[in-house]
Order: sequence, then C-alpha cells, then structure tokens
Amino acid sequence: MKTLHIFFVLALLYTVNSQRTPTISYISQEQIKDIGDTVEFRCSVQYAPEFPVVWTKINKNIANDQLPLSHGSSLIIRDTRFALRYDDALSTFILQIKDIQETDAGFYQCKILISLNNYVSANVELQVRRPPIISDNSTRSLVVTEGQPVQLECYAGGFPTPRISWRRENNAILPTGGSIYRGNTLKISTIRKEDRGTYYCVAENGVGRGARRNINVEVEFAPVITAPRPRLGQALQYDMDLECHVEAYPPPAIVWLKDDIQLSNNQHYSISHFATADQYTDTTIRVITIEKRQYGEYVCRAANKLGTAETKVELFETTVPVCPPACGQALYYGTGVTQVSSGSLVVLVLFITIILRNFYAKY
Repeated sequence: MKTLHIFFVLALLYTVNSQRTPTISYISQEQIKDIGDTVEFRCSVQYAPEFPVVWTKINKNIANDQLPLSHGSSLIIRDTRFALRYDDALSTFILQIKDIQETDAGFYQCKILISLNNYVSANVELQVRRPPIISDNSTRSLVVTEGQPVQLECYAGGFPTPRISWRRENNAILPTGGSIYRGNTLKISTIRKEDRGTYYCVAENGVGRGARRNINVEVEFAPVITAPRPRLGQALQYDMDLECHVEAYPPPAIVWLKDDIQLSNNQHYSISHFATADQYTDTTIRVITIEKRQYGEYVCRAANKLGTAETKVELFETTVPVCPPACGQALYYGTGVTQVSSGSLVVLVLFITIILRNFYAKY
C-alpha cells in the first residue's frame, strides 16, 4: 500500500510538471561593446525540453526586420563570427559573436515556440560604441552680409551620443564670447567683418579621436580705406609713392583720382595693387619726376556691390628731397639735372667735404 502511495505521488508530480508553461528564467543584460570585441548572450529556459528555442536578431530601426540565427542547438546563419552552444546542466543557450561590427548592434531575442501562435520571448540589446561621424546636414560654408544674423549647425552620429563644441582658428574669441561654445547650434545675432574666418565643429564621445569639420564663414562688407601717410612732401623732379590700405569683401575695384580725373599708368604715374589676403589690398601710386602741377590732393577710391569709400593723400612741395624713394635719382647742378647713384652721391659728398676742410685749414 505504501509503494502504491509513493507511485501515486510521483505520477502526480510528473503530471504537474508536464503541464507547466515553458519560461525563460534568465536573459543577459544589455551589452555595450567596442567594434572588434566579443560578446555572449545567455538564455536559460525551464520546462521546455520538448519545445524549440530560437535566437533572432531584431533591427530596432526598421519595423519587422528580423533575422533568425539559430534553432535549438544549431546555428542557421552562415557566419564564422557567430557560435552557439548549449549548457545542458543549466538549460542555457549561449550565443557568441566575435569581431563585433557596427551592423551587429540591435536587439537579440530568445524565444520558446510553444505553438504556431504562442511563444515566450525575452530580449537583450547590443550597443556598439562608434566614433563620431559629422552628419551631412551640418553647415559646410557660408557667405553672409555684415549685420545679418547667422546660425551654424553641427550634428554627429555615433555611440555614445557625441558632444558638440565650437572653436575658431587660432583659438580666436567666438562672437558669442569665450574660445569654446558647446551645443549643436552656434548663433551669431549680428555678424561683423571681424567674425569672418574658419570655425571648427568638433564632435567627441570618448571613442577614437573624435571628428572635426572646418566651416569657412565669409562676411561681405563695404570697403574701408585708410592712408598710412595722409600728407607727403617731395622736391621737384623727384618721385614719391602715395599709399592707401583697402579692406573689403568681395574684392573691390580701386582707382586713383586727381582733380576728379581718374589716373592711369603712363610716363607720369605708376599704379600698383597688392592683395595681401582676400579682404586686404594695398595700393600705391608713384608720382614720377614730380612737376608743379602734380602737387595737391590725390583720392584713393574703392567700390564693391555693398558700397564705396575713399580717402585723400596730399602731396606737397619740399626743398629737400625725401629719401626713399628719391635715393639714387637726380642731383641738381644749377638748372641742369644729372643722374647719379646713391653710392656715387655719398662719394661725391665726402669729396666735397674734404676739399672744404682743406680750404678752411689754409685760411
């Protein structure tokens, strides 16, 4: 009778166990890995010896994009980076991925198939750390007019989410103040010509060396003219250079005028322009072998699509030649003019000085 009772209890336990619903007792926690690493996902099941267990990769960015990886203790996918093993003692299915790639990121689902429309599942996410990549919708370059509001934008992908900062070339002060600004958008309420130049968008997330984009900002503005020497003197029959410095963008048209007449290169004048940068131009007019009528005010004028500016340089007469540019030019003897070099002039002056000393020594 006792034996019959034990048999009845065992049969009852078997019946109860066989009627229990299969469950997943453990699934690995979220995994964060670098590209090239190895990861393992563990899925432990209970009451499921007769039910198939499958691993599936789910793309979290695309709905219904699922890729079956295994069935039971066998892999379905043909990829040497993937491996599957089953721990019978722990009823655990272990999915391993070696040499992780960026495309491996997503959800991995462990599923017990109970019937055609009934299953038990659990998910684990794999996140792959990726260095920043600056997005194409970020600002590349700008050409704006002085006084306008300007907005520079920078966005970057990667994991973890990159941090964006802004700098200027040579760590110049930003229009917002300071040498660094943090955020995706750099807003300049009213841009000035001093704000032109190269801006750096820097994306960093601790993976790799980060990413940087150079953004060139050109500011169009009306010409600004200055004369380093607004009054210059020179003797008759000598040359003199008149200069002015022009700052403008786009590059302006530059002319020299005297008595409202535009001057050009000829035997009396030689005009030259020297661009030191996109926005800077130095212009010089050489007045050659000055005559009386060439004294007076000269106007340096610059114009672009945004405006016109001018400044005046006065040339007045002196009795003593100014050197330079008078060096090595004419030496007067009464009404005649003789060309001598600066070296010959020095020798001549010394010679005359010696003669005068000897003359006064005798008397």
